[in-house]
Amino acid sequence: MIDPDDLAYCRDAIRTGSYSFHAASRLLPARVRDPALALYAFCRLADDAVDEGDHKARAVLTLRDRLKLAYAGCPRNTPTDRAFAAIVEEFEMPRALPEALLEGLAWDARGDRYATLSEVTSYSARVASAVGAMMCVLMRVRDRDALARACDLGVAMQLTNIARDVGEDARAGRLYLPMDWFAEAGVDPDAFLRDPLPTDPVRRMVARLLAEARRLYLRAESGIAALPVDARTGIWAARLIYAAIGREIRRNGHDSVSMRARTGSLQKIALMGEAVVLSATTSMMPRHAVLHAPPLPETAYLVDAAARTGPAPQRTVELLDLMADLARRDRAGRGRIGA
Repeated sequence: MIDPDDLAYCRDAIRTGSYSFHAASRLLPARVRDPALALYAFCRLADDAVDEGDHKARAVLTLRDRLKLAYAGCPRNTPTDRAFAAIVEEFEMPRALPEALLEGLAWDARGDRYATLSEVTSYSARVASAVGAMMCVLMRVRDRDALARACDLGVAMQLTNIARDVGEDARAGRLYLPMDWFAEAGVDPDAFLRDPLPTDPVRRMVARLLAEARRLYLRAESGIAALPVDARTGIWAARLIYAAIGREIRRNGHDSVSMRARTGSLQKIALMGEAVVLSATTSMMPRHAVLHAPPLPETAYLVDAAARTGPAPQRTVELLDLMADLARRDRAGRGRIGA
């Protein structure tokens, strides 16, 4: 399905760019691991282009064009694009899922801020839950309950990332904590950006975000039992490794401004061993009722798309409007450079 040289390139990109995902992927069966590495490499490199580049709007527009080419069966001649196109064809990947990621990256390119936790969750749904839903597709899982819990896990992971990177993001001029939390805490978000400090109100916001992530990690666990038996250990590992980042943040007194929480290699190995045990236990336990809980409102359209229960036309309109806005911004930016 995927050219071996292209797969090797994707594997190397993930090995150096995402230690946590690479570690967890080692516990997946090859039939899932290989396309998952290719998928994650495509998504990760697209995210890096927007996150680290000087021309963010142009990077998103380029990604839009790359998706069009991949779905037309004539991908751009790069290892990640060729591998992604192979995935699209082999697994009949619903286009709404990578387009959700595209939308989230466009919000990043615009420098959007999020008024409420629900808006932060909507952002997390696009940049993380969309990938979780695509992972289910790679496992040939289209069950709505399993998809809903995979989306829960994606949001939990992204909230953990946001909690870990508060200081790093602030120094780059970005804020992902809800604006109404800043207002409740009496903290001026622009003043925080100018001089990010791990004050007590900021630490409390980090703790609050981690509490929401923990709630979703627990909801997500029931969905692992609905996955293929040989894929459960890898997903347990991902859940445990990302949740461990949250524990490190708590151990640091919820200071993610002056320090960055990390999990070491030995800790990852221990968590992978725990994942093996939990996977075996999960196989013997009856399914929990929370498996059938409805999806989060912010992720419901991803579940619909992955389960093939019908398209969401309104999302297409919104995405087109968003791309048009970015194109205008890109043209304006080029005009200023040429002036």
